[in-house]
Amino acid sequence: MDFLVLSYRLLLLAVKHYGYCFLCFSDYCINKDLIDVFFILRHDVEKNYTRALQFAQIEHSLGIQGSYYFRITRHYDEEIIKQIAVLGHEIGYHYDDLSACKGDRKKAIIRFQYNLEKLRQIAPVKTIVMEGAPRSRYDNKDLWQTHNYRDYGIIGEPYFDVNFDEVFYLTDTGRRWDGWQVSVRDKVPQQEQWRKDGLVYHKTKDIIIAIESGTFPRQVMITVHPQRWHSAFLPWCKELLMQNAKNVVKRIIVR
Repeated sequence: MDFLVLSYRLLLLAVKHYGYCFLCFSDYCINKDLIDVFFILRHDVEKNYTRALQFAQIEHSLGIQGSYYFRITRHYDEEIIKQIAVLGHEIGYHYDDLSACKGDRKKAIIRFQYNLEKLRQIAPVKTIVMEGAPRSRYDNKDLWQTHNYRDYGIIGEPYFDVNFDEVFYLTDTGRRWDGWQVSVRDKVPQQEQWRKDGLVYHKTKDIIIAIESGTFPRQVMITVHPQRWHSAFLPWCKELLMQNAKNVVKRIIVR
């Protein structure tokens, strides 16, 4: 069984044991030329804030800091965000404004500013990351074709500010580590070359084996969706079935 909370902890332990420096994304934006071996730990939180807090606590217990990006939805839980910030993790905005406003950029930038300030009442917010919105015709990154996020005190957005020719990218999109093949927007052009180079990992244990063998890249960004990971059997099965159904729809959209 994969995508267990225990599997995630074992992954962190392997990364730490083999000499990677864990970075928040804002740390990378400021110090990317000063560190040779690093692991940017990014979390996209759309729901299940309790699981996000559990991950933040696990990381804190291991002396690890990461970046947590929150959408402002009905699941929004200010108290849990505060707890995660107190543990030393970076808080960022997981923006979905253009898709939420159905492509209206004037409304979208107003919404972006409002939600950004809402999060900044809890913790400093220096970085953002788009929400993929696979069922929407609008790509949230396109908001920056007519606006500049740096005007709002933002120093980085991964899809614009990471050099993926140097930084290897993994995401658990699709509840698998090679899910970029069925992802609508959570992907980068370099992934096809990585596939040709054999840098493809399906299960968490595949990543751990590569780290232990010394074949895993030395500069990495990883995206984790905490709601996809479980400890109990029934929620694990429910997530597996629902995500497999979503992947079928995503394949159709991608094609």
